[in-house]
Amino acid sequence: MSAIPLALIGMGRMGRALAELAPDRGFEVVARIGHTQPITRESLGGAAVAIEFTAPGVAAANVLACAAAGCPIVVGTTGWYDKLPMARAEVVRAGTAMLHAPNFSVGVAIFDRVVAEAARLFAAVPGFEAHLIETHHSAKKDAPSGTAGSLARTAEAASGKPMPITSVRVGSVPGTHEIVFDAPFEQVRLVHEARDRRVFAEGALAAARWLIGRRGVFTMQDLLAAPDSTPNSPLR
Repeated sequence: MSAIPLALIGMGRMGRALAELAPDRGFEVVARIGHTQPITRESLGGAAVAIEFTAPGVAAANVLACAAAGCPIVVGTTGWYDKLPMARAEVVRAGTAMLHAPNFSVGVAIFDRVVAEAARLFAAVPGFEAHLIETHHSAKKDAPSGTAGSLARTAEAASGKPMPITSVRVGSVPGTHEIVFDAPFEQVRLVHEARDRRVFAEGALAAARWLIGRRGVFTMQDLLAAPDSTPNSPLR
């Protein structure tokens, strides 16, 4: 089976992690595009799909450029979601595809469902209040993180109650998200801890493989729900 031609947009920590893991997951990196390089059919190098991890100020433009080039794109950049409706409309108009997520860990995607159910159950019990603590490396610019915001919205939708968020930026922590349900005499904690940045690369590559041949705008929940993603492909 021939390797899938892949374009990487952004060669920071995540770009380097993706470049390292891609060959073992059946991809050939045919283009490595930096933050300031233009995105065209030529610069994409014939890629069947692109993965984008850059910065909030350029993410939307990168999506539009890939749409214009007819290349489906997986977007891992956060902090740009105010422009998501415009980007979504352009992807649909161009007849291509985008999968965006604040976190590409498959564990986080499942954790989101666990949080929804827990929030619903605890909301029905008097005395429990919930809050979220998220910890990331000191270089992460957005706070709260996109993942924290997404988890909080999930909990709020399930419980009908606000979910306060505490953000901690320290050291080189890849990412930890903790939901705390607190009562006067007891406490329940749900924790997802990323131990290695490669967990995000693994999920992004699975998303890229799944996205090829599709049209529209998707999230990791669509990937988990797709019949061809479980139990053996492409997440295992």
